[in-house]
Amino acid sequence: MPPRATPSERQKRLGAELRKMRLAAQVSTEYAAGLLGIDRAKISNIEADVRVISPERLRTLACNYDCHDHAYVDALADMAAPSPRSWWDSYRGQLPAALMDIAELEWHARRVRAGLAMHVPGLLQTDAYARTLFAAALPPLSRAEVELRVALRLQRQQVLHREDPIGYVGYVHEAALRVEFGGAKVMRAQLDQLCELSESENIDVRVIPFRAGAFPGAGQAVIYAEGPVPQLDTVELDSAHGPEFLHGQSQLDKYRSHLDWMESASLSPADSRDFMHRFAGDL
Repeated sequence: MPPRATPSERQKRLGAELRKMRLAAQVSTEYAAGLLGIDRAKISNIEADVRVISPERLRTLACNYDCHDHAYVDALADMAAPSPRSWWDSYRGQLPAALMDIAELEWHARRVRAGLAMHVPGLLQTDAYARTLFAAALPPLSRAEVELRVALRLQRQQVLHREDPIGYVGYVHEAALRVEFGGAKVMRAQLDQLCELSESENIDVRVIPFRAGAFPGAGQAVIYAEGPVPQLDTVELDSAHGPEFLHGQSQLDKYRSHLDWMESASLSPADSRDFMHRFAGDL
Protein backbone atom coordinates (compact mmCIF):
# COMPACT_ATOMS: atom_id res chain seq x y z
CA MET A 1 0.00 0.00 0.00
CA PRO A 2 1.25 3.56 -0.72
CA PRO A 3 2.67 5.79 2.04
CA ARG A 4 0.23 8.05 3.91
CA ALA A 5 0.98 11.77 3.73
CA THR A 6 -1.02 13.10 6.69
CA PRO A 7 -2.16 10.41 9.15
CA SER A 8 -5.00 11.24 11.51
CA GLU A 9 -4.68 10.90 15.27
CA ARG A 10 -6.56 7.60 15.11
CA GLN A 11 -4.15 6.30 12.49
CA LYS A 12 -1.16 7.44 14.56
CA ARG A 13 -2.60 5.60 17.52
CA LEU A 14 -2.74 2.37 15.52
CA GLY A 15 0.96 2.64 14.71
CA ALA A 16 1.79 3.41 18.34
CA GLU A 17 -0.13 0.33 19.52
CA LEU A 18 1.70 -1.89 17.04
CA ARG A 19 5.05 -0.60 18.27
CA LYS A 20 3.96 -1.12 21.89
CA MET A 21 2.93 -4.69 21.08
CA ARG A 22 6.23 -5.43 19.33
CA LEU A 23 8.33 -4.03 22.18
CA ALA A 24 6.30 -5.98 24.75
CA ALA A 25 7.12 -9.14 22.78
CA GLN A 26 10.81 -8.09 22.64
CA VAL A 27 10.77 -8.52 18.88
CA SER A 28 13.12 -6.62 16.55
CA THR A 29 12.02 -4.67 13.49
CA GLU A 30 14.09 -7.11 11.39
CA TYR A 31 12.08 -10.07 12.74
CA ALA A 32 8.77 -8.26 12.21
CA ALA A 33 9.77 -7.35 8.65
CA GLY A 34 10.60 -10.98 7.94
CA LEU A 35 7.12 -12.03 9.04
CA LEU A 36 5.58 -9.81 6.38
CA GLY A 37 8.28 -10.21 3.71
CA ILE A 38 9.16 -6.52 3.68
CA ASP A 39 12.22 -4.47 4.62
CA ARG A 40 12.68 -3.22 8.18
CA ALA A 41 12.22 0.44 7.19
CA LYS A 42 8.62 -0.34 6.28
CA ILE A 43 7.97 -1.70 9.77
CA SER A 44 9.23 1.59 11.21
CA ASN A 45 6.98 3.46 8.77
CA ILE A 46 3.98 1.32 9.77
CA GLU A 47 4.63 2.08 13.45
CA ALA A 48 4.98 5.77 12.61
CA ASP A 49 1.79 5.36 10.57
CA VAL A 50 3.41 6.72 7.44
CA ARG A 51 2.65 3.38 5.77
CA VAL A 52 -0.72 1.56 5.83
CA ILE A 53 -1.09 -1.99 7.15
CA SER A 54 -3.94 -4.34 6.26
CA PRO A 55 -6.02 -6.07 8.96
CA GLU A 56 -4.67 -9.45 7.80
CA ARG A 57 -1.05 -8.38 8.16
CA LEU A 58 -1.82 -6.79 11.52
CA ARG A 59 -3.21 -10.11 12.75
CA THR A 60 -0.07 -11.87 11.50
CA LEU A 61 2.08 -9.54 13.58
CA ALA A 62 -0.17 -9.87 16.65
CA CYS A 63 -0.08 -13.68 16.43
CA ASN A 64 3.70 -13.76 16.19
CA TYR A 65 4.00 -11.14 18.93
CA ASP A 66 2.19 -13.71 21.11
CA CYS A 67 -0.69 -11.30 21.86
CA HIS A 68 -3.62 -13.34 23.15
CA ASP A 69 -5.99 -10.43 23.86
CA HIS A 70 -8.42 -11.15 21.03
CA ALA A 71 -10.70 -8.18 21.77
CA TYR A 72 -7.71 -5.84 21.59
CA VAL A 73 -6.46 -7.35 18.33
CA ASP A 74 -9.95 -7.21 16.82
CA ALA A 75 -10.21 -3.52 17.74
CA LEU A 76 -6.83 -2.82 16.11
CA ALA A 77 -7.88 -4.72 12.99
CA ASP A 78 -11.00 -2.56 12.80
CA MET A 79 -8.77 0.52 12.97
CA ALA A 80 -6.64 -0.85 10.12
CA ALA A 81 -9.59 -1.71 7.87
CA PRO A 82 -10.18 0.63 4.89
CA SER A 83 -13.02 3.01 5.63
CA PRO A 84 -15.19 5.14 3.36
CA ARG A 85 -14.93 8.91 3.41
CA SER A 86 -16.37 10.20 6.70
CA TRP A 87 -18.53 13.27 7.20
CA TRP A 88 -15.72 15.19 8.94
CA ASP A 89 -13.46 14.77 5.91
CA SER A 90 -15.46 17.48 4.13
CA TYR A 91 -13.82 20.00 6.51
CA ARG A 92 -10.24 18.97 5.70
CA GLY A 93 -8.26 21.81 4.20
CA GLN A 94 -10.65 24.34 5.72
CA LEU A 95 -10.07 23.82 9.46
CA PRO A 96 -7.15 22.52 11.56
CA ALA A 97 -6.78 18.74 11.24
CA ALA A 98 -6.92 18.32 15.03
CA LEU A 99 -10.59 19.38 15.01
CA MET A 100 -11.38 16.47 12.69
CA ASP A 101 -9.37 14.21 15.00
CA ILE A 102 -11.74 15.12 17.85
CA ALA A 103 -14.77 14.30 15.71
CA GLU A 104 -13.24 10.95 14.73
CA LEU A 105 -12.33 10.17 18.34
CA GLU A 106 -15.90 10.76 19.50
CA TRP A 107 -17.40 8.86 16.55
CA HIS A 108 -15.53 5.67 17.43
CA ALA A 109 -15.83 5.98 21.22
CA ARG A 110 -18.00 3.71 23.33
CA ARG A 111 -18.55 6.39 25.96
CA VAL A 112 -17.28 9.93 26.50
CA ARG A 113 -16.79 11.69 29.84
CA ALA A 114 -16.09 15.43 29.75
CA GLY A 115 -15.15 17.74 32.60
CA LEU A 116 -15.17 21.51 32.15
CA ALA A 117 -15.00 24.45 34.54
CA MET A 118 -15.55 27.58 32.46
CA HIS A 119 -17.92 26.65 29.62
CA VAL A 120 -20.47 24.05 28.57
CA PRO A 121 -19.09 20.90 26.84
CA GLY A 122 -18.98 21.14 23.04
CA LEU A 123 -21.32 18.20 22.42
CA LEU A 124 -24.01 19.95 24.48
CA GLN A 125 -23.68 23.50 23.10
CA THR A 126 -26.29 25.44 21.16
CA ASP A 127 -25.20 27.09 17.92
CA ALA A 128 -25.43 30.59 19.44
CA TYR A 129 -23.36 29.60 22.47
CA ALA A 130 -20.69 27.92 20.29
CA ARG A 131 -20.59 30.94 17.98
CA THR A 132 -19.93 33.22 20.98
CA LEU A 133 -17.00 31.05 22.12
CA PHE A 134 -15.38 30.95 18.69
CA ALA A 135 -15.89 34.69 18.14
CA ALA A 136 -13.82 35.32 21.29
CA ALA A 137 -10.72 33.52 19.94
CA LEU A 138 -7.32 35.21 19.74
CA PRO A 139 -6.13 36.00 17.18
CA PRO A 140 -9.65 36.73 15.93
CA LEU A 141 -11.16 34.25 13.49
CA SER A 142 -12.83 35.38 10.30
CA ARG A 143 -16.60 35.17 10.20
CA ALA A 144 -16.37 32.33 7.67
CA GLU A 145 -14.04 30.32 9.92
CA VAL A 146 -16.27 30.89 12.95
CA GLU A 147 -19.24 29.53 10.99
CA LEU A 148 -17.22 26.51 9.79
CA ARG A 149 -16.23 25.69 13.39
CA VAL A 150 -19.82 26.06 14.58
CA ALA A 151 -21.02 23.78 11.78
CA LEU A 152 -18.41 21.13 12.65
CA ARG A 153 -19.28 21.31 16.34
CA LEU A 154 -22.99 20.88 15.67
CA GLN A 155 -22.32 17.92 13.35
CA ARG A 156 -20.21 16.31 16.06
CA GLN A 157 -23.33 16.19 18.22
CA GLN A 158 -24.89 13.52 16.02
CA VAL A 159 -22.98 10.90 18.04
CA LEU A 160 -25.48 11.56 20.84
CA HIS A 161 -28.56 11.04 18.65
CA ARG A 162 -27.63 8.47 16.00
CA GLU A 163 -29.13 4.97 15.92
CA ASP A 164 -26.37 3.63 18.20
CA PRO A 165 -25.58 6.73 20.33
CA ILE A 166 -22.53 6.88 22.55
CA GLY A 167 -22.92 7.15 26.30
CA TYR A 168 -22.06 10.64 27.51
CA VAL A 169 -21.38 12.18 30.92
CA GLY A 170 -20.70 15.91 31.15
CA TYR A 171 -19.37 17.33 34.44
CA VAL A 172 -20.07 21.07 34.34
CA HIS A 173 -18.89 23.41 37.07
CA GLU A 174 -21.34 25.95 38.42
CA ALA A 175 -18.96 28.67 37.20
CA ALA A 176 -19.62 27.59 33.60
CA LEU A 177 -23.35 28.03 34.16
CA ARG A 178 -22.91 31.55 35.52
CA VAL A 179 -20.67 32.97 32.79
CA GLU A 180 -23.13 34.56 30.36
CA PHE A 181 -21.48 33.76 27.03
CA GLY A 182 -23.55 35.67 24.49
CA GLY A 183 -25.71 37.35 27.13
CA ALA A 184 -28.72 36.26 29.18
CA LYS A 185 -30.86 35.17 26.20
CA VAL A 186 -28.17 32.90 24.74
CA MET A 187 -27.35 31.48 28.17
CA ARG A 188 -31.00 30.80 28.99
CA ALA A 189 -31.41 28.86 25.74
CA GLN A 190 -28.20 26.95 26.52
CA LEU A 191 -29.43 26.01 30.00
CA ASP A 192 -32.77 24.91 28.56
CA GLN A 193 -30.95 22.67 26.09
CA LEU A 194 -28.79 21.19 28.85
CA CYS A 195 -31.91 20.33 30.84
CA GLU A 196 -33.58 18.80 27.78
CA LEU A 197 -30.53 16.73 26.81
CA SER A 198 -30.11 15.49 30.38
CA GLU A 199 -33.46 13.73 30.05
CA SER A 200 -31.98 11.42 27.38
CA GLU A 201 -31.15 7.88 28.49
CA ASN A 202 -27.59 8.04 27.15
CA ILE A 203 -26.72 11.52 28.50
CA ASP A 204 -25.92 12.57 32.07
CA VAL A 205 -25.23 16.20 32.95
CA ARG A 206 -23.68 16.58 36.40
CA VAL A 207 -23.21 20.01 38.01
CA ILE A 208 -20.25 20.58 40.35
CA PRO A 209 -21.47 23.29 42.76
CA PHE A 210 -19.27 26.04 44.14
CA ARG A 211 -19.53 24.48 47.58
CA ALA A 212 -17.56 21.44 46.34
CA GLY A 213 -14.43 23.59 46.68
CA ALA A 214 -11.13 22.77 45.02
CA PHE A 215 -10.82 19.86 42.64
CA PRO A 216 -8.01 18.24 40.59
CA GLY A 217 -7.40 19.63 37.14
CA ALA A 218 -9.61 22.64 37.88
CA GLY A 219 -8.13 24.68 35.04
CA GLN A 220 -8.36 22.01 32.34
CA ALA A 221 -11.05 20.99 29.89
CA VAL A 222 -10.84 17.18 29.72
CA ILE A 223 -12.49 14.71 27.37
CA TYR A 224 -12.03 11.02 28.19
CA ALA A 225 -13.10 8.80 25.29
CA GLU A 226 -13.51 5.12 26.10
CA GLY A 227 -12.45 2.90 23.21
CA PRO A 228 -13.78 -0.53 22.27
CA VAL A 229 -11.26 -1.96 24.78
CA PRO A 230 -9.66 -0.14 27.75
CA GLN A 231 -6.21 -0.20 26.11
CA LEU A 232 -7.57 2.12 23.41
CA ASP A 233 -8.99 4.80 25.71
CA THR A 234 -7.86 8.35 24.87
CA VAL A 235 -7.72 11.65 26.76
CA GLU A 236 -8.11 14.91 24.86
CA LEU A 237 -7.08 18.15 26.56
CA ASP A 238 -8.16 21.54 25.23
CA SER A 239 -5.63 24.37 25.17
CA ALA A 240 -5.21 27.76 23.54
CA HIS A 241 -2.89 26.24 20.90
CA GLY A 242 -5.21 23.33 20.06
CA PRO A 243 -6.12 19.88 21.36
CA GLU A 244 -3.62 17.43 22.83
CA PHE A 245 -4.22 13.66 22.74
CA LEU A 246 -2.86 11.37 25.47
CA HIS A 247 -3.01 7.60 25.82
CA GLY A 248 -0.18 6.54 28.13
CA GLN A 249 -1.45 4.27 30.90
CA SER A 250 -0.40 6.62 33.71
CA GLN A 251 -2.08 9.52 31.89
CA LEU A 252 -5.30 7.56 31.44
CA ASP A 253 -5.25 6.61 35.14
CA LYS A 254 -4.68 10.23 36.15
CA TYR A 255 -7.52 11.75 34.17
CA ARG A 256 -9.90 8.91 34.93
CA SER A 257 -9.26 9.70 38.61
CA HIS A 258 -9.94 13.40 37.92
CA LEU A 259 -13.31 12.56 36.41
CA ASP A 260 -14.12 10.09 39.17
CA TRP A 261 -13.55 12.91 41.66
CA MET A 262 -15.86 15.15 39.67
CA GLU A 263 -18.51 12.44 39.75
CA SER A 264 -18.27 12.11 43.53
CA ALA A 265 -18.40 15.89 44.07
CA SER A 266 -21.19 16.66 41.59
CA LEU A 267 -24.92 16.75 42.12
CA SER A 268 -26.99 13.80 40.92
CA PRO A 269 -28.39 14.06 37.38
CA ALA A 270 -31.85 14.91 38.73
CA ASP A 271 -30.53 17.51 41.21
CA SER A 272 -28.29 18.95 38.49
CA ARG A 273 -31.29 19.34 36.20
CA ASP A 274 -33.27 21.09 38.96
CA PHE A 275 -30.29 23.37 39.62
CA MET A 276 -30.09 24.37 35.94
CA HIS A 277 -33.84 24.92 35.71
CA ARG A 278 -33.72 27.26 38.72
CA PHE A 279 -30.75 29.16 37.37
CA ALA A 280 -32.33 29.54 33.92
CA GLY A 281 -35.43 30.97 35.57
CA ASP A 282 -33.32 33.68 37.24
CA LEU A 283 -31.85 34.94 33.94
